[in-house]
Amino acid sequence: MSVTLPIEPPRAERADAARNRARVLAAAATLFRAGDPRAVTMDDVAKAAGVGRATLYRRYPDIRSIAEALLDEHERQLQERLLRGDPPLGPGQGGASSPSPAERLAAFYTAMVELLEAHLPLVLGVDAGAARLSIGSYRFWRAHVRSLVVAAGGTDDPDALVDPLLAPLAAEVYQYQREQLGLSPERISAGLTLFAHRVLGQAAK
Repeated sequence: MSVTLPIEPPRAERADAARNRARVLAAAATLFRAGDPRAVTMDDVAKAAGVGRATLYRRYPDIRSIAEALLDEHERQLQERLLRGDPPLGPGQGGASSPSPAERLAAFYTAMVELLEAHLPLVLGVDAGAARLSIGSYRFWRAHVRSLVVAAGGTDDPDALVDPLLAPLAAEVYQYQREQLGLSPERISAGLTLFAHRVLGQAAK
């Protein structure tokens, strides 16, 4: 995910604006946890936060932008671990002891299962359906998985493989596995670990 540095230091947030932002995010988090996050409206958030519609819309144009603000910090932490964290999730120091692409993909799957388990209502609010393909975090995950596919070798068309490898992480899929099939996060992680090694482990041979 690219970050554009501001030319001038941003102005400090006013105390009342900061309070309103905190109230909005806290209210939205409660509403998302209480039921189907896709059914939450801007009016619901404004009422629960005790702020006017104009105040809410001034900062957040829609429900998805509120969910994105809540989810963003959690995703940024995971992105930092992918880039600079300890192996096998992170890249390690290079050499023979570095994790294989299959091991790194398996670790990524496990980390994403942990994220989904902890924040599924938020993820459903942000990237339900086709919307997940257009958000910045999906582009980051895609670039990461593509780099692992390329490193593993065995295919002349890595782009055709990346999205199928990310498909099991769709929020609706995880919700179905947890709520309809009754699978535990551990079982889902184990299945994805096997999948990672079957696909990228075979590709490396």
